[in-house]
Amino acid sequence: MSQENPWAWWQAALEGNFGPMHEGQPEQGYYRTRFKGGQWEPVALWRGDDGEWLAMRGERMVDAADAWNFCRTHPVSYEAYQKAIEGAGWDDEPPAPAIGHNLPSDPFEALTLEYQSEKEQAEAFMKTPITTQEQADKAAIWSKRLATISRKATDLHKVEKQPSLDEGRRVDDKWRGLKDDPADLSKKLKRHLDAYLQEQQRLEQERQRKAREEAQRKALEAEEARIAAEKAAAKKIADGMSDAMAIAEHNNRVAEVDRLAQEAADAERDAQARNASAGRTGARVALRTFVSARITDYDKAVKALSTHPEMKALVETLANRAVRAGHEIDGVERVEEQRAA
Repeated sequence: MSQENPWAWWQAALEGNFGPMHEGQPEQGYYRTRFKGGQWEPVALWRGDDGEWLAMRGERMVDAADAWNFCRTHPVSYEAYQKAIEGAGWDDEPPAPAIGHNLPSDPFEALTLEYQSEKEQAEAFMKTPITTQEQADKAAIWSKRLATISRKATDLHKVEKQPSLDEGRRVDDKWRGLKDDPADLSKKLKRHLDAYLQEQQRLEQERQRKAREEAQRKALEAEEARIAAEKAAAKKIADGMSDAMAIAEHNNRVAEVDRLAQEAADAERDAQARNASAGRTGARVALRTFVSARITDYDKAVKALSTHPEMKALVETLANRAVRAGHEIDGVERVEEQRAA
C-alpha cells in the first residue's frame, strides 16, 4: 500500500492492474464477495484512527484479514458499493428473487416460488435488447441462476422419485420371468405350428382348386340342362303334344335343372377358403398374414423414401453426428453458428 495514497492499490485494481496481494494483508478500498451460490455483498476495508484494519460486509462488521482473503480479486467502484449498500443491487447482477425469507418448508413449493420470481423479472428484462456489458453480464448470470434452479429441480425430483423407482424395479424383477418366459414359450409353440399349418394351408388351397373346377363343371351342366329343357319344350309343342303333356314334361326338366343348379351352388360354397387352424374356441391358432418389407435394391429404396419426414429427420441426425465428429459427407456442409452457451 502506498503511504501517500492508501487508495492506490484499489484504484489500480479497478483498472485491472492488480498489484502484489498477500493473504491476510488488506488494501484499503471497496470490494464485493459472496458465499458459493449466494448474492454478492459489498465489502469496505479501511484503517481506523489507531491504524487498526476495519471491515464491513454488508451492514455488519467482520474480520478485515478474513474478508480481504475473499474479496481482494473483486474491487468495485465507490458508486457501485454505495448502490449495493442501499439495497439497489449490482448493475451486472440480476436482482435477488423477490420471495423474502419465509419460504415454504416444502422444497417443491420453495423452488417453484423462486423460479416464478426469477421468471417474472427475467421476462421483463428480455423485453429490451442488450446494449451494455453490464446488461450482458446480468443476462449470463441470470441464465446460470435459472439453470441452477433446473438442476436443483432435477436433483429433488430424483430424490423424491428414487424410492418409487427402486420399488418399481423390485416389482419388475419379481414378475419379469413369470411375464416374459411364458410369453416366449407361447411364441415358440406357435412357431412350432408354422410348418404344419402351412402344409394344411397348401392342402386346403389344392382342395379349393378342385372344388372350384367341380363347381364350374356343375354350373355348366346346369346351364346346358336348362337350355335343353327349353328346346325340348318348344319341340313338343311344335310336334303337337297336348298342353298338359308338354307342361308335365317341361316341369320335369325344370326340376332337373334346379337340382343341378343347387349342386353347382353347393360346390361353389365348398370352394370357399377354409383357413388352417389348430386348437378350439378361445384357444385357436390359425395362420395370419404379416406384412413386412424385404429390400431388394437399397439405393432405390433410399431414393424412394428420401422425402419421408422420418427419413429426413434420421438423415439430419446422422449428418450432425458425422460433422461434429469431423467427417466430410457428400451433400452435407459444415455450418458454424455462434450462440450464447
